[in-house]
Amino acid sequence: MQSRPSFIENCARVLYIDPVSAHMLPPKKSLGQNFLRDENVARNIVESLHLRPDDVVVEIGPGQGALTKHLRGRCERLIAIELDERAVGILQELFGESIEVVHADVRTVSLDQFFHRKQQRLRVVGNIPYNITSEILFWLFDQHGVIEDATLMVQLEVARRFVAPIGTKDYGILAVSVRYYTEPELLFKVSRNSFYPKPGVDSAIVRLGFRQRLAECDRELLTAIVRSTFGKRRKTLRNGLRYMGFPDAQLDTVSFDLTKRPEQLSLDEFLELTQLLYPFRTLVGKGAFALPGAGSKRTD
Repeated sequence: MQSRPSFIENCARVLYIDPVSAHMLPPKKSLGQNFLRDENVARNIVESLHLRPDDVVVEIGPGQGALTKHLRGRCERLIAIELDERAVGILQELFGESIEVVHADVRTVSLDQFFHRKQQRLRVVGNIPYNITSEILFWLFDQHGVIEDATLMVQLEVARRFVAPIGTKDYGILAVSVRYYTEPELLFKVSRNSFYPKPGVDSAIVRLGFRQRLAECDRELLTAIVRSTFGKRRKTLRNGLRYMGFPDAQLDTVSFDLTKRPEQLSLDEFLELTQLLYPFRTLVGKGAFALPGAGSKRTD
């Protein structure tokens, strides 16, 4: 028969403080910080990665180490990229040389430097600031060749747009762009109560499995077509393409149903349309190919 815990042992359990939880940084609004405080959520995120012993993991914005402490020791190499100098000091104090801490804005970091040592594609994970979600996505897309997958905490609304079915109100620019580079999956929702400070919206964990080979097309033209047609989503494809500058005389020669609306097209159909319009690309002004602004809050 097992003996009951002593009074001192019970007190020790009550008084024990997790080292990570003990480091409470005042969040900086300018950095969009909402620190994950729910241990169950942190464990579930790491478990969802199904890490292998030889994986190289890049954590975006580790903050005070809520995920880091569960990632450490489960992969061959863990690189934590953190902008907040205060958090950098905490991470170095808590984890020492067991992880690599890079003090930088993640958007300025080239992932090639971590890939070339082993020629093994990287696993990316992070609770990313909501106000720069689009920028981080494009940063990942630009480096798609060295990434195996990215498991990210994003706003629930944004996560739903990643995986939105064709023909729904959430299906738009973001859905098409994400699917060109990745196979997206919404893993689970996360309550706003899991963070400090508590944000005004719920979140979700999404996994983006990066494609090893991308469909061949003029990506600049594809991006421009998707953005222009969804910018006129209540209009037909023809109206959106006219807005880009394609003359009716050329559009009339295209063997594609331009009476459809953009939300009716799959990624494959957008790729087909891009190939058909490629010969007329020089007829369109350069302004039509501008990429979305870095500060854009919503990318439909």
